[in-house]
Amino acid sequence: MNGILAEIVENKKQELEQRKQIRPLEALIEAASVRPPARDFRSALRRRGGPVRLLAEIKAASPSTGPIRADIDPGSIAALYESCGAAAISVLTDARYFNGSDAHLEEARAAVSVPVLRKDFTIDTYQLYESRVIGADAVLLMAQVLPEEAFATLYHQARALGLHVLAEGHTPKQIEFLVSIGAEVIGINNRDFETMTVDIQTTLKNRGLVPPDRVLVSQSGIARREDVLLLEQVGVDAIQVGTSLMQNQNIRAKLAELLGNPLDAV
Repeated sequence: MNGILAEIVENKKQELEQRKQIRPLEALIEAASVRPPARDFRSALRRRGGPVRLLAEIKAASPSTGPIRADIDPGSIAALYESCGAAAISVLTDARYFNGSDAHLEEARAAVSVPVLRKDFTIDTYQLYESRVIGADAVLLMAQVLPEEAFATLYHQARALGLHVLAEGHTPKQIEFLVSIGAEVIGINNRDFETMTVDIQTTLKNRGLVPPDRVLVSQSGIARREDVLLLEQVGVDAIQVGTSLMQNQNIRAKLAELLGNPLDAV
């Protein structure tokens, strides 16, 4: 791991030390113990023969794009996503690189009935309890970031806490590892973090590595109806779309275009 990922993870380690000083793990464990059960992220994204499912993302910025949307109202955007057919919502909570916050997730979840994913760089058990406390139904774990042993530990801890997991990889080796530990929801990220290039062929080439009993999510670079149809044809369960929605002043129209719906139907 190098480049922007290494920088983000190093910053995240420093941020976590500060958070732990402000709110010790014991306090988080106590707060998490009274949270209601998580909404079923896996079932929400399972396609079951119909159109591909949508995991719609709320993010204000990214390292690759810079600022994406200034007038971010997470609750209103989440409600719009749900009304347009999103099966689940993804919310960036990293502040330094994505202009996100825990409050963004809390506001989004309060506005919808579908599951909400906390999209952050999860590298520590502390963040799992933190995710439960702020209301996340699922967390992202990245094989591009975590050594296999650490990934497996965090994965099983998350499931034991009642959190669902979007287990993400990019290379065949990473995807095979995710399958081997029993990951139920597997994301294939079309972005190569070494070069920051995006290629939807990544999902197409690796689709066969994911057994049919797992939920398969294609991530990054999905911006056109043609992209959606291509992924739908190879049996992808869900697509994760953020930048192309958040950049558009008319999110409803962009969703209608991507999903192949008349504008008045979303």
